Amino acid sequence: MKLERVVSIIMLLLVRKRVSALELSNMFEVSLRTIYRDIETIGYSGIPIVSTPGPNGGFGILESYKIEKGLFTTEDIIALLTALGAFQSVLESKDILNTIAKIKGMVPEESINDMELKAKQITIDNTPWIGAKTLKIDMDKMKGAINDRHLLEISYSNQKGKASKRTVEPYRLVFKDSSWYLVGYCTLKREFRVFKLSRISYLKIKEDTFVPRNFEISSLKLTGNVEKKTIKMLIDLSAKEWLIENFEVQKIESDGNGKLIAEIFFVEDDFGYSQLFRLGKYGECLEPENVRLEMKNRLNSLLSIYE
Repeated sequence: MKLERVVSIIMLLLVRKRVSALELSNMFEVSLRTIYRDIETIGYSGIPIVSTPGPNGGFGILESYKIEKGLFTTEDIIALLTALGAFQSVLESKDILNTIAKIKGMVPEESINDMELKAKQITIDNTPWIGAKTLKIDMDKMKGAINDRHLLEISYSNQKGKASKRTVEPYRLVFKDSSWYLVGYCTLKREFRVFKLSRISYLKIKEDTFVPRNFEISSLKLTGNVEKKTIKMLIDLSAKEWLIENFEVQKIESDGNGKLIAEIFFVEDDFGYSQLFRLGKYGECLEPENVRLEMKNRLNSLLSIYE
């Protein structure tokens, strides 16, 4: 929108001494003619614009008009760029790219390279190794539906694999425990529900819009009430790093024979057992006995399929 772009240009000129028309054109992905019109609009609004000709010229705001710009520290800007980079890894949105450009515009020209280098020291990539393209497409659609208040039509499978068609009023996207969720009002169940994105097999944005309802996300359970128990594992040294990354480890020490004994928090559900089985031959559950027995039963059930 023109208004948003004009405001962004004003913010940029307040923190930069001079910006060329070409740089503004590339930053906001509009033509040079559009930029010149925006500059005229800013001038008509009463903000004193200074135009400098030549190869190093550009537009600026009269220095005596500028306000104090020490609102953000260097650390603040680095934190903002790092956080926005995490969202950019999932949401391919021009809004995010424009916001990053605006924030970079708050940095003095002589410091921008050093700032970018520091901001890239920490990278948060929320995309999975496989299937990231589909996830990004669906999330962009959902984000658009949330912004424009459009109903979503989805096909959703519950934990038992039973699929059903739903019409949902989308309200929020939430990332929790390595998974993305859509929070919305389900017209079929007539209540707010949490939908795991990996269980949505069909997604369509409807033309129909909705009037937002009041709700508190804190009242919704993303993963239900889970009970964690402590289990003891015997693991190979090569599995230590994986165990630490995927479980909450309470204690880990050598068993004296070249392996490790670890006490970890464990949620006794399908996902929890699937994580234990990912250790393969490099991990063994020592106790409690009921978890060992359940792993045996699950292995026997799997073997029976191939007999």
